[in-house]
Amino acid sequence: MYAACASSWRWKGLRMSDEKVYDCIIVGAGPGGLQAAIYLARFSKDVLLIDRSGGRTRHAKHIENYLGHKVISGGELVETGIEQARSFNVKIQTGEVSKVLKRKFFEVSVGPSVYHSLFTIISTGVYDNFPPIENVHKYLGNGFYTCVYCDGYRTRGKKLLIIGNSTETANLALAMKSMYTKDIVLLLYFHTLPPDYEERLREENIQVVVEKPLRIIGGDTIEAVELKDGRKIPCEAIMSNLGFKLNDALLSELNLKKDHADFKYATGQHYESSLSGLYIVGPLNTGNDQAVIAAGEGAVAAIDINKRLLERLQ
Repeated sequence: MYAACASSWRWKGLRMSDEKVYDCIIVGAGPGGLQAAIYLARFSKDVLLIDRSGGRTRHAKHIENYLGHKVISGGELVETGIEQARSFNVKIQTGEVSKVLKRKFFEVSVGPSVYHSLFTIISTGVYDNFPPIENVHKYLGNGFYTCVYCDGYRTRGKKLLIIGNSTETANLALAMKSMYTKDIVLLLYFHTLPPDYEERLREENIQVVVEKPLRIIGGDTIEAVELKDGRKIPCEAIMSNLGFKLNDALLSELNLKKDHADFKYATGQHYESSLSGLYIVGPLNTGNDQAVIAAGEGAVAAIDINKRLLERLQ
């Protein structure tokens, strides 16, 4: 495939450098990156997948809404995807990408090494903002959740504490009451809700508490949250609504178009960014943040890249 690509560039009057140039470099081995790698490798393309290890998907203990799996952990899903990608000869390297640039080719930096490609897919995901309280990670995925789409169902019929600090958190409480449980307490750090929200929450029998949480109390399961003033709020599940940060430092030197909030990256119908040849799949783009959606985006991006690589040979 590399020889074929070299020929296509010669035909256009360009000389390849001595550096190896991959058809595509994929950054991030989440569902989006892995699905793209599998598709491109099955198209007989030369693919390098670079992953720092870890990631949000790996933290998920119970994925129940991914077609074909009644329940699977995020770690199992990723490891199965890596094994599948390797079976199609995807080269997988562990490392953290510090920078992506585009000159004649894409330049992807990992420590002192720089890798080159015709196309690049970014699938680096996000970091959840966790409340600074004790025992969060002990119960992460086992009673403590951050995504209503992923884990809201697991709060069904339970005593639920929703933690946040915005009017959006109040909207979440109202939505979760309509979908999952009638027993909800809304805990805000210091945010004061507008009067109409306070009235609506009272009508729905959702208690509002304004105070800082200190620690989660429990054994194998969550039993309560202790507050700074000494009060304890009994609960069996916690939904945190404190947002997330994008894992996008590697893109800082590229002038990419973002959404109206200047937060997430704008992409086209095939998930190509405003920079030609650079695709962004998963929660960094403006679509919904779900493993199964990211996988679909990876497939769409890979199909489009394959089409464009074939056009270079014509």
